[in-house]
Amino acid sequence: MEIFIIILLLIIAAEATYLVAVNTKKLAHKKHNRPIFVDTSVLIDGRILAVAESGFIGDTLFIPRSVIGELQYLADNADAEKRSRARHGLDVVNELQKMPDVNVEIFQDGSKAEEGVDERLLKLARENHGVICTIDYNLNKVAQVEGLVVLNVNDLAMSLRMAYLPGEKIMLELTQKGQDNHQAVGHLTDGTMVVVEHASDRIGKTIEIEFIRSLQTAAGKMMFARPTDKQASHGSDNREQSPVSKPRSTNINKDKARGRSKAASNANRGSVSKSSLQSRKPRTSAQNESDLIKLVNEQK
Repeated sequence: MEIFIIILLLIIAAEATYLVAVNTKKLAHKKHNRPIFVDTSVLIDGRILAVAESGFIGDTLFIPRSVIGELQYLADNADAEKRSRARHGLDVVNELQKMPDVNVEIFQDGSKAEEGVDERLLKLARENHGVICTIDYNLNKVAQVEGLVVLNVNDLAMSLRMAYLPGEKIMLELTQKGQDNHQAVGHLTDGTMVVVEHASDRIGKTIEIEFIRSLQTAAGKMMFARPTDKQASHGSDNREQSPVSKPRSTNINKDKARGRSKAASNANRGSVSKSSLQSRKPRTSAQNESDLIKLVNEQK
């Protein structure tokens, strides 16, 4: 009897442990998967497609039916520009639904929000412990005041924006040579490599540069720049051109003198060759005669 009771207690303890583990896992899963309620402004903007396609949205996107109703109302009754933007928002909803790796659900809250779409989104986020995805400045501020989490696409875009744009100037230390002989290389604080044109003579110095363009590769970001000092950036070209322009006349005179000396040497060579030819002719005939006499004597 005692053994039976012990076995029964062990079974009860095992079932209780299993139930606690399952409920804890469900709560953790619910806490992790926060519903994201999408605002009308995000759908009209359209950048949510790139964010979702990149795989950074792990939670489910809930698009309230009232939001779709507002897009439909704008597409039917607004002016031409708003109609076009509203139709683009509806197309964005269709594209999100077609993405295989993105969970999109239409939240049935009614086709029209009597209190306003913004108030309906705030209410849905509070009741379902969710977050709001918007680019509306006022809705963002109100949600923060009420203690709700906001996913602002504008803030995401600004955080992913490059630190420097073409035309901006900074002071940069050049540390090594580039791939070409005239290039020098420096690095930004985040490790981005900057290739500076016509600055190979400035390696080891800190100079002011102006960004020209950027290049995004699979390995990272690379930027190209040039020194703001024009004399430094074109110094090598000036040095190459200056010695050519100054002695141009002297080079022409030298060429003329060389031509004259060459002509004189050719004339001398011609006279020497003529005299040698004249001297060679009698030598050749005499040699021939002596050879013939020698040949006849040998035959005798």
